[in-house]
Order: sequence, then C-alpha cells, then structure tokens
Amino acid sequence: MAIQWTPNLAVGVTQIDDQHKELYRRIDQLLEACNQGKGRQVIGEALAFLEEYVITHFRDEEALMQRYTYPAPKYNEQKTQHTFFIKKIAELKATFEKEGPGLNIIILTNRTVVEWLNGHIRNVDTQLGTFLKDKL
Repeated sequence: MAIQWTPNLAVGVTQIDDQHKELYRRIDQLLEACNQGKGRQVIGEALAFLEEYVITHFRDEEALMQRYTYPAPKYNEQKTQHTFFIKKIAELKATFEKEGPGLNIIILTNRTVVEWLNGHIRNVDTQLGTFLKDKL
C-alpha cells in the first residue's frame, strides 16, 4: 500500500514541496513497515519522526505566512488545521502504543494521515503556494 508524493501535489514553493516529499516518504515507510510486520520499535520510530517532523514543517509554513503577511483569515485556517493534525498524529501514536502494529494502524494512518494530508495540500497549501510565488 505504497503512497508517494506526485507532481500534482506541488504548491510551487521549494521549501514546502521538499518537506511534503519527505512527509510522504516517511509515511510510506511507516505503512510499509506495518505491512511487512516490522517490529514495534521500527514503527514507533517512524511515528515519532512524523510527530516531530510535522511540528517543524508547520512551524516553517507559519513562519513564511507571517513573514509575507498572509491574510489573517487564511493564516488562522492554516494554524487551526495544523493544530488539528498534530493532535491526530499524537492520537495515532497513542493508539499504536496501546495496540501495537497491525491492520488498525494501517487503516488509521491512511484515514488520518494520508487523506488529511492530501486534502490539506490540495485545498489549503496550494492557496498558500500561489500567494508565496509572487513574494519569493
């Protein structure tokens, strides 16, 4: 159940696109580890990385929005969605710690992480990319 970043997910800002590519690469590794029945440590490390990386990625996006005066309503929407996603990653990690690796983690990762990330990039980050292209 491989997932990968594709060019149609590009927002046109190298820093953001590179970080999105890394997120997809790491999510794919997490799913692959689950599919292969890898140990708790490998999957736990992948989840810990994702938890840290999304915080860094969102901080970087928000810094760009502030630096280039992204309109407040759109900035607030982004910030709210970022906070929601960070919470979802923490919930996913807690579920993994409770239940261990297995089909449930794969399903939750797809539903929570992949679907949200695809929607967020296509609907919200694309608008940010359009705004920033004129500024960078």
